[in-house]
This record gives sequence, C-alpha cells and structure tokens, in this order.
Amino acid sequence: MNGSRTLRRTLTVLTASVVIAAGAAGTALATPPGIPSESTARSELASLTVKADGSLDGYSRDKFPHWIDQGSSCNTREVVLKRDGTNVQTGSDCAPTSGSWYSPYDGATWTAASDVDIDHVVPLADAWRTGASSWTTAQRQAYANDLSDPQLIAVTDNVNQAKGDASPDKWKPPLTGYWCTYAEMWIKVKYTWKLTVNSAEYSALSGMLDRC
Repeated sequence: MNGSRTLRRTLTVLTASVVIAAGAAGTALATPPGIPSESTARSELASLTVKADGSLDGYSRDKFPHWIDQGSSCNTREVVLKRDGTNVQTGSDCAPTSGSWYSPYDGATWTAASDVDIDHVVPLADAWRTGASSWTTAQRQAYANDLSDPQLIAVTDNVNQAKGDASPDKWKPPLTGYWCTYAEMWIKVKYTWKLTVNSAEYSALSGMLDRC
C-alpha cells in the first residue's frame, strides 16, 4: 500500500468515527436483497444439514466464473457497486466515475471504487466444501453472481481480504452491531443454495442471531 493511500485510509477512518458508532449501535442498513427476518433466519438455520466440511481438493475460483455480463455494458461487480453506493455516476462502460460506498462490516465510507470489494457473503471456497463441489459450472456461475439473494455486498477491500474464506465461527464483521444482519444473510444463502453448515458454524450463527 503506498503512502498516499495509507493517508487516505487514515483520514477516512477518522472522519467515519460517527458512522462507526452508529453501526456499533446496530443502525447500519444492509443493501443486499432478500435478507430474512430473525424468526425466518432461525427457522432456516434449524433446517440446514449440520455436517463436517468437505475437502477443498480441486477447488479454484475459476470454477465459479465471475464477474459476468449483466447487460447495459455492466458486469456483476459494477451492478453491486451502483446498487450499494450513494450518488454513483458511471461512464459509458458502466465503471463508476464518482460516488461513495459505506461498508457495514467496519463502518468506513469510501469515495474510490478501488477501495471497495464485492464480498461473497458465503465465500466461494466455503461453498465448495459445503456442497458446491458437486455442482455444474453453470450452477457455480449463478452462485458467484447471485443478485437475487443477500450474497453480494460492497465492503472495504482489506476487511474482505481479512475475512478470506472463513465461516462465522472464525470471522465476524468488526462492527458487532452488524452481526445479526450478517448471520441472517449467511443463513439465507446457505438455505437457498442447500449448502451445509458445520457444528461450530451453526453455534456461531445462533449466537449472532441472539444480538438481533
């Protein structure tokens, strides 16, 4: 990371302190579609198959083609950036030229799209080891570009990178006020795509719902 970007991040964190405080109080709003209520999430969690994760043998991100064309010169990433941002303006190629993005994971706000990642709420590798290894490439492509469920969200890039492919028993958003929503999103994706959960993951998700 170069010096100018480090300075920009420092200034952003300082100016975002009020937003972070609001998020910690549970007021951060999520933008992905299809987030279930707490009661629905608890019901869906109870219906998931609990079993040990499978192997990552054979896994590659290339087996989950993304970001695909979504029409109007936009790919999936660009669609989510426009959906999750504020006052987003785009060029003829659909790439953002201005706007701002609030990351509910950590409470930071960014004005450069390059500082934002599109997180797969349930990571591709986690999906692979909990059922997606047996899917067709077409199914994995649909999963990696799912705009109908709470699977894709714009967040701070290095926060997303810190998450990696970890499940909620190993990683949670820095803002505890977002844990309830994060669990609701995670559960919905696993329920919709018929993915399994391991016992530690199940317990973590249940505990996060207790914060709703």
